[in-house]
Amino acid sequence: MFTALKNIGQYFMMLRRVFSIPEKRTIFYKQIILEIEKIGINSLGIVLIISLFVGAVVTIQTAFNLSSPFLPKYLIGLATRDSLILEFSPTMICLILAGKVGSNIASEIGSMRVTEQIDALEIMGVNSANFLILPKIIAAMFFFPFLVIISMGIGMFGGWLGSISVDVTTADFLYGLKYEFNPFYITYALTKTVVFAFIITSVSSFYGYFTKGGALEVGVSSTKAVVYSSVVLLIFNFILTQLLLA
Repeated sequence: MFTALKNIGQYFMMLRRVFSIPEKRTIFYKQIILEIEKIGINSLGIVLIISLFVGAVVTIQTAFNLSSPFLPKYLIGLATRDSLILEFSPTMICLILAGKVGSNIASEIGSMRVTEQIDALEIMGVNSANFLILPKIIAAMFFFPFLVIISMGIGMFGGWLGSISVDVTTADFLYGLKYEFNPFYITYALTKTVVFAFIITSVSSFYGYFTKGGALEVGVSSTKAVVYSSVVLLIFNFILTQLLLA
């Protein structure tokens, strides 16, 4: 219990240092562009592959469960759309990114800590928390919504491919995708995504920033970053769902 309270206190103290005005804005903006490439663009491939096949699987499973002759076929497209927009794309994609991006951030910052590069920045008068962590947070909060929107589109395309194999016509599937669409679902999904992006980057940075020891401890910090960012993400998924949809 004491360790948990200590970590929470350290986390918020770190955030106070992170959210300060950058000293050299030109370098800061360059760091943001670099982090967008590392965190966002490099994650595009795994998002495309997972979204395509999960969209197809969701459609096939929905068709299997809605096989009653009394239910119209377009419900398969509707169920696929709502599953992708409300839960899969914002939550599952961010959980996957917590593993990919979170471990990368924790290991990168942790390696800098154990090799005393962060200490060198502090000696030179640089706010290391602001310089290393804030660009990652901004890059993730900016680019993750684009990844989620792409995931929605690719997931629906994969759902259409899956619908072909379960004898659902393209017309029925597309009608289901458009049937009584609520634009607030997109707002809900993107709101969750921005919050999740902040959680993943800040929690992972925290465990990397306070790494002590050597290479073995860097691996431990990376594992903790993925586990705890995923747990906090799921907690906030419940809270945000209650606030926005209940």
